[in-house]
Amino acid sequence: MSATVKRMHEFRDPIHNFIFLDRQERSLVDTEPFQRLRSIHQLALTYLVYPGASHTRFEHSLGVMHLAGRVFDIVTSGQNRHPETDHIFPDANNLSQWRTAVCLAALCHDLGHLPFSHAAEKDLLPKGKDHEALTLELIDSKYLEDVWSRGSYIDKEYVKKLSVGSKALKQSSFTDWEAILSEIITGDAFGVDRMDYLLRDSYHLGVTYGRFDHHKLIESLRILPKSSVEGGSREPTLGVEFGGLHSAEALLLARYFMYEQVYFHPVRRIYDKHLIDYMKEYYGGDGYKFEAEFHLSQTDNEILSAIRIAARDGRAPGHNSAKAILSRAHFRCVYKRNPTDDALVEKSIENSIISPASDQTDLRASFLYSRS
Repeated sequence: MSATVKRMHEFRDPIHNFIFLDRQERSLVDTEPFQRLRSIHQLALTYLVYPGASHTRFEHSLGVMHLAGRVFDIVTSGQNRHPETDHIFPDANNLSQWRTAVCLAALCHDLGHLPFSHAAEKDLLPKGKDHEALTLELIDSKYLEDVWSRGSYIDKEYVKKLSVGSKALKQSSFTDWEAILSEIITGDAFGVDRMDYLLRDSYHLGVTYGRFDHHKLIESLRILPKSSVEGGSREPTLGVEFGGLHSAEALLLARYFMYEQVYFHPVRRIYDKHLIDYMKEYYGGDGYKFEAEFHLSQTDNEILSAIRIAARDGRAPGHNSAKAILSRAHFRCVYKRNPTDDALVEKSIENSIISPASDQTDLRASFLYSRS
């Protein structure tokens, strides 16, 4: 009895139930750059405030791929096309390849994240570099070259464009079609990256702020033609039918409430501060090496292990920050600026906290942090 080759693979997911991948998508998931994402927390040290926030970039990237495929199917369906946008669509015979390109790009979009995701990116990477630039390096690297030669033989240049968008690839020109597909993943309004992280973060943190009717919203998405209104968009864009307007509004509100209640939580933010201070000491003056091999060797695990060692050794670089993280001796928020407060009010509060007779360095740092 001969064994059959499995053409589709699936992952169980708490947000989307089943996530299906074809063999080429699965080959990307099995690579070292993607498997590394299992060890990159989605929300850095947020689990020290919300214990359930231990989810990673791995499952988030799978969720983004799942939603990107769904959106692609909706907006390219013949019954959902606006007559004035037909000219941007490729030949019908090429749609399946473009769908694969979108899904592969969605899987790639977070490959360049440093340990603990966004927390220390601006402080560690060379000037002018970001995690999108590292993503592009990995797409070009030897670690993924076999993926591009499989199945649909997708041109990796398309994957690069769709995974990071025109903002990160300013030197490249995007066709209207490529711009729309990259917007599906990275768009500020209806990008599936945003949809998945709001739903996933809300689920794992045990809050309801990030929930919205994404099923209705996705079913209502359309490629809208150039605006005839003066001052409107000059290019086709991703938009929503009138019936999905309330779902779109709910997405905007979900994002607002998640930032207000979770992402800007003062204790969560101060842990980011301690983590950034530690990682700057850990990587030294040269910062984070901008190269694929080094990047793949760095995960949250290495940093957490080093933090434990540094917290016990008073002479270790970053000892104070490491100790603050492990012993929960983080800076406390002692003051939040009110828009009506003036500089004299702030100075009065600062002086009442810090007196020459006592060492209040930590409180001063906390005050300055909360004010910034």
